[in-house]
Amino acid sequence: MSMRAPKIAWGGLPIRVGVIGGSGLYKLDGIEIIDVVNPETPWGYPSCPISIGRTASGTLVAFLARHGTLHSISPSHVPSTANIAALKYLGVRAILAFSAVGSLREEIAPKDFVIPSQIIDRTKGIRRSSYFGEGKEHSVIAHAPFGDPFDRNLSPIVENIVRDTLKNHSPDVKVHSNKTVVCMEGPAFSTRAESNMYRQWGGDIINMSALPEAKLAREAELSYVLIATATDYDAWRESSETVDVAEVIKSLHANAQASQVVTMALIDEVSSLVGNDDSHVFTKMQGSMKSNIMTNPDHLSTEVRQRLRYILPWYPQ
Repeated sequence: MSMRAPKIAWGGLPIRVGVIGGSGLYKLDGIEIIDVVNPETPWGYPSCPISIGRTASGTLVAFLARHGTLHSISPSHVPSTANIAALKYLGVRAILAFSAVGSLREEIAPKDFVIPSQIIDRTKGIRRSSYFGEGKEHSVIAHAPFGDPFDRNLSPIVENIVRDTLKNHSPDVKVHSNKTVVCMEGPAFSTRAESNMYRQWGGDIINMSALPEAKLAREAELSYVLIATATDYDAWRESSETVDVAEVIKSLHANAQASQVVTMALIDEVSSLVGNDDSHVFTKMQGSMKSNIMTNPDHLSTEVRQRLRYILPWYPQ
């Protein structure tokens, strides 16, 4: 298992953008796939082999299907630690994460896009949510700031690109921003009582995937933006039947087509932005964990330090 950056096998160009596909988005269409890699990280293998794609302009992107290419991994068992670590290992600096969500608001209709700014955590401790404090002797303790769970610098840029793209491709689809996503455990959908409770809490959309991805990306010093696509009205809407898979799948097909177009529009611009070492998006994240690690590295084993350097190469030898 290598702890160093991988050899560049793609014409010397770096991969700066990673795309995580959610339900319905299992591959990238309209893009040349030049390689497929499956790095073993200190936290195991990712959900599936990662496709390395190249856009018409030559920009590279790493694509990973969150639930596997056959959608065989439940939200509670997605190997998020390995997924985020593998993308960081490949050189990724920004993650565009797509996710199907239920709507908790009348104005967010099925097929609409949402760029959320906040998360309410309703997972139940089943998922490994940190690279730190692994419970082993002499583990590393750190406290990542998470007041703004999605990258505040990158999110508005992504939002503008999504709006402009959908204006031409799907003019009837609305784009919403500054919304709160509730991340629940699942795999069952919410009861009506739970759905109404989330609305009272200030939730606007609900999914099962935003966490721990966003937390792990923050610890790995990666910019992370969630691009959510609504499939249904969850269970709160008394005038509707409670959500079922058939309804979700119907919306997923339309959402996946729009997501493909949005992804193509995002890759070049976001890669150009975060690929610049002087970019405010990159400099804000680079080294951001240095002041948040509490444990003195002098008291840690070589093995523990090596594991941490897989996601934080600057960490002391």
